[in-house]
Amino acid sequence: MTTSRWRSLGLGAALLAGGTLLALPPAGSGTPSTVLVSAGAAWPQAQRGTVQPQLADGTEYRPGIFLDATTSIGTAETPDGRFLRLLEVGADATVRELRRLPRAQHPSFQTFAIAGDVLVWVEGTGGGRPALWTAGVKGGSPARQLTADLGRATFYQSDYDLVIADGRVLWAAAGAGGATEIRSIPLAGGSVGIRPQAGTWKLSAYPWLVNGVNDAAGATLLRDLTTGREVKVARADKRATTACGPVWCRIAALAEDGTNRIELMHPDGTGRERIAGDAATTVITDVAPLDRFDVLALAGPNSELTGNNQLVVFELATRQTIEISPDAGSVSYRAGVLWWTTGNLDGIVWHSLDLRTI
Repeated sequence: MTTSRWRSLGLGAALLAGGTLLALPPAGSGTPSTVLVSAGAAWPQAQRGTVQPQLADGTEYRPGIFLDATTSIGTAETPDGRFLRLLEVGADATVRELRRLPRAQHPSFQTFAIAGDVLVWVEGTGGGRPALWTAGVKGGSPARQLTADLGRATFYQSDYDLVIADGRVLWAAAGAGGATEIRSIPLAGGSVGIRPQAGTWKLSAYPWLVNGVNDAAGATLLRDLTTGREVKVARADKRATTACGPVWCRIAALAEDGTNRIELMHPDGTGRERIAGDAATTVITDVAPLDRFDVLALAGPNSELTGNNQLVVFELATRQTIEISPDAGSVSYRAGVLWWTTGNLDGIVWHSLDLRTI
């Protein structure tokens, strides 16, 4: 398989197709509080971090996943520009190189997952086959290739593009006749196992799959990969898109009066409530990270000019909307850690929040 066939779908295609702008609802019965509480006040115990955009050698650094709030895995060129490196950057700015690929081969490192001290990722070069690699972090084992037999891998900028479970790495690939292949390989190495699934599916929290990847209406069914048990997703409004995990679904709906809203519910339709309306948009693919939060952005008066938004988190337990940053740019989430940029074209800083410590 060539990298031109290696599909990686953006957030709009994977989730809400166009990112409809939505606003926090008025306070009152059945709606969450509109009082924005700062993250520092709401979660004083939460671990936070700041990552500078340049390493000590002057190269630009971009994190791809965080081990905790202050330790990250990311990419930077070598100072001479000849290689792209995959690096582990510690809280004290120490750097450990995991891999490097020649810049002349148009390399990429992406689609990371971590479990304990084991990191896995997909890397590729222009015109070459993408490959799955692993390495130990925090001083662990060196990098080694697991397989280059990824099939027509499908990635959706999700925390579940790669899943580590039961000593294996799993990913989804497009199969013949519109089917999906759930592929996996032991972390210790070995042959790739393939489990065909009729229809189009993506991985969710293990062992669940969710359908509706290419459907404008979104998810309608969840399937347990280990038992085959299926859970039907409750039908939402006709003018709505539903994205689901096994615990929560997020609904983006257009009301009859022309306004928009974001709601959460359990897949069976229980617990449904509106969490945001006309000034908010979703900013990450995954629904309700850790089954405790949903991540949104609120458009401000300067959003169109700067491209930045107010980054907020709706906390399900307290039904509070927590302000993470008043002026956030690029926003990402993986493995329990949320991170974002502040700044502008003249310079940015990366910030992180470990949601697991809340």
